[in-house]
Amino acid sequence: MPDSSSCQLAIIGGGPAGLMAAETARAAGIAVDVFDAMGSVGRKFLIAGKGGLNLTHSDDFESFVSRYSGREAELRRWLDVFDADDLREFARGLGVETFVGTSGRVFPTDLKAAPFLRGWVRRLRTQGVRFHVHHRFTGWDAQGALVFASPDGEQRVDADACILAMGGGSWPQLGSDGGWVDALNTRGVAIAALEPANCGFEANWSDMLRTRHAGAPLKRIAAWLDEGAAAITGECVISAYGLEGSLIYALSGPIRERIARDGHALLHLDLLPDRPRDELASALRRDRGKRSVGEYLRRSTGLDAAKCALVFESLPREHWHDAARIAATIKDAPIRLQRPRPIAEAISSAGGVRFDAMDAALMLKALPGVFCAGEMIDWEAPTGGYLLTACFASGVVAGRSAVAWLNRRH
Repeated sequence: MPDSSSCQLAIIGGGPAGLMAAETARAAGIAVDVFDAMGSVGRKFLIAGKGGLNLTHSDDFESFVSRYSGREAELRRWLDVFDADDLREFARGLGVETFVGTSGRVFPTDLKAAPFLRGWVRRLRTQGVRFHVHHRFTGWDAQGALVFASPDGEQRVDADACILAMGGGSWPQLGSDGGWVDALNTRGVAIAALEPANCGFEANWSDMLRTRHAGAPLKRIAAWLDEGAAAITGECVISAYGLEGSLIYALSGPIRERIARDGHALLHLDLLPDRPRDELASALRRDRGKRSVGEYLRRSTGLDAAKCALVFESLPREHWHDAARIAATIKDAPIRLQRPRPIAEAISSAGGVRFDAMDAALMLKALPGVFCAGEMIDWEAPTGGYLLTACFASGVVAGRSAVAWLNRRH
């Protein structure tokens, strides 16, 4: 584009939210220009699908909404417009069939993100959407024009309306670096601080646990934070720094909040959720013979080496021969988590544009005609397809809202 130009609708950010906003607005006859800081759109989407694209989830609607803890009311409005079934139908329209895995997660039949993205971008181009890559948004000039840094120098664009879909602060090497925060702050937009979500947490492991068991999976365990709270069952991984994996990600919001409040979070793990404590204690009272404590523990309970190591990590050495104490620790191993990993390592981020800074149409109150979508808004969700679904849904809402606003002006 020239140094100064104009367009009808500028969409900044070419992830799922931005592309869905482009799809929605273009279908309504609006001329759309998509700007992205990277050399191609959808970079983070492709990485998310590297191990198998988890597009959405097969939960019933109410269960699905409940995954957006603390933001159920706001996200319900998005999902009422575009839900998991709509996303699967949308994928089908791109020639991508999906299936439900054993965990309830929904994947493309080929498990890949690239065919989905390629087909989508190709269709958008055919429909007339214009893409401008290597355009990094830096803010607005004094006349209200959008300003971009590009290989050809500073570019200014006068847009009749704009949708911001620039992601949060995770995976900055793929474009979601939170660089937009200052630009919005200077315009009076309230922003909740960006924080890591769906991330690992650090624990002060012993050298033995760190060197011998880093990378070991903890399969079929349960976790909870508060006594009496419902436990979540799943899997995670012991890392050199602490714990990571889907079970930890599902609790990352509450863990992060607990650390902010108390300086640490005490996570409770049931290492054998299908075995009652009394049964374990009885098995552990049998004669040990000449076996080591570790071997005896494995043979008596069926714990693998990594879970045994966690028992020893959590239980003082003087109690290693106490069957009742060992059984109690298997059923409730307390792990003190010290801090989340850096946001750059997180799968996603919490924080962003506050909901009270927008109206119900996702338009910024301080900037009429500027809408927000996707992860740059202040919400979070666990992995499992919930993040992607809400990003797509917010793009539909923002796209429709921008169309309505433009139509009212003309």
